[in-house]
Amino acid sequence: MLEVPNVPKEPLTISIIGAGQRGNNYAQYSELFPEWLKVVAVAENHPDKRNAFAKKYNIPNENVFNDWSDMAKRPRLSNAVAICTPDKLHMEPSVAFANSKYNILLEKPMAVTVEDCYKIVEAIKQNEVIFAVGHVLRYTSHMNVVMQVINSKALGDIINIQHLEPIGHWHFAHSYVRGNWSQEASSTFSLMAKSCHDLDLIVYMMGSNCKKISSFGTLSHFRKDKKPVEAGIATNCLNCNYEPSCPYSAKKIYIEPFLKDGIKSWPNSVVQPVGHIDIENLTQALREGNYGNCVYESSNDVCDHQVVNFEFENGSTAAFTMVAFTESICARKITIFGTKGELRCDFGVDELEHFDFLSRKTRIINSTCVKDKLYEGLPTSGHGGGDYGLLRSFIYACVTGNQGYILSGPRETLDSHLIVFAAEHSRRTGKVVATNEFNTFHSEKLSIPNI
Repeated sequence: MLEVPNVPKEPLTISIIGAGQRGNNYAQYSELFPEWLKVVAVAENHPDKRNAFAKKYNIPNENVFNDWSDMAKRPRLSNAVAICTPDKLHMEPSVAFANSKYNILLEKPMAVTVEDCYKIVEAIKQNEVIFAVGHVLRYTSHMNVVMQVINSKALGDIINIQHLEPIGHWHFAHSYVRGNWSQEASSTFSLMAKSCHDLDLIVYMMGSNCKKISSFGTLSHFRKDKKPVEAGIATNCLNCNYEPSCPYSAKKIYIEPFLKDGIKSWPNSVVQPVGHIDIENLTQALREGNYGNCVYESSNDVCDHQVVNFEFENGSTAAFTMVAFTESICARKITIFGTKGELRCDFGVDELEHFDFLSRKTRIINSTCVKDKLYEGLPTSGHGGGDYGLLRSFIYACVTGNQGYILSGPRETLDSHLIVFAAEHSRRTGKVVATNEFNTFHSEKLSIPNI
């Protein structure tokens, strides 16, 4: 059992690559726990974001960079680096900073190609640095309860897992129709972008290697041929006659919450990332930017629903569903079926339900009451507390030199990403994929060493 390490004499120093939403989330930890973490450098190509970040964290001018590559050329500036660049831009900085002996916190997904994932893991192994990918769901209080119940054998042998990722109707429109993850060419396919940590969770809970995988899905709704006739030729919500009847209206998603509740945080902070957010500036940003675009006239091409089916080496199975068209926003719903009981977990509520087959009684477990000493005292953070849980584990690993504080190591993270690639390969080809054959094909094709 790992212990909470002593507070270091000096806080862990970290450089932030990408001062967007994720970079800021991680940096804010240093304000809450300055004895553990200090932000000392930033690389960000957007000048307003870069300057605001540098000012907030009192970063000296010589440690403020427009491009991460300029930082990488300097002698090591910090103990660690958080890489929060766009998905397609993960491999090069990860390899460069590993070669410079930085410990690395890498936002998920690891990378968007099999080759790039292998390159990152190879660099991590060669340089023997601490490494964590943003599989934040492993660090939530809900998953703490789930794993305690599984490990107690109260469920017996796990036979099947049902896992639902309800993305949320307006959240999908924001991020995957109008936003940064709307096009595979500029980002990656939606299963990787949105659900790579969900597939990681399924393998984590099952405790067995995936043997076969199949997947189906498509872009069904957010297409021009689905545009309501009443919308006519409108391409922006602010000049559309159908807007009052459209559930994906930019006015409903951004302007109405601002006027009603003064919402300036996400998602409005993405629509207008710099400057003072008021109704005039927000309206102008919607009129001129892509977040005001009609969801049926956008250039998106990623799936809005997808299912993945697993067969594991131990004979167990699992089924995963990712779907855009939900009320709930990312509140995962998991049911685990064992030979001795059933466990129901809804990330939207604190209580989990454990039904025991022998007693035929249901036990209610409050996730906030089941403590893990490693994460005690953590304030609320994104992904059900997983954001700060991951960061605390990463800090503990760095200050002790013990990778064991991180719940998914480099090889395990690579394996779960390979499952995502295999699932997408199945969706595209219509074939059931044997994962060992899929992995062997790619490792031999790329002449990958044994990592």
